[in-house]
Amino acid sequence: MIGPIIIIVVLLVLIPVGVCVTGGIVAAGLGWTLKESGEASHEGSELIELNT
Repeated sequence: MIGPIIIIVVLLVLIPVGVCVTGGIVAAGLGWTLKESGEASHEGSELIELNT
């Protein structure tokens, strides 16, 4: 009887929370990487100073 309860808790609580946390970490890493890449490839542009 305890097995199905554990499976339900994992499916309804742990997996969605894990997906949300992982998505946030991936989004933060991707944003930081793209910002650094954009600043490096457009070094010296006056628009970089306006974006900060």
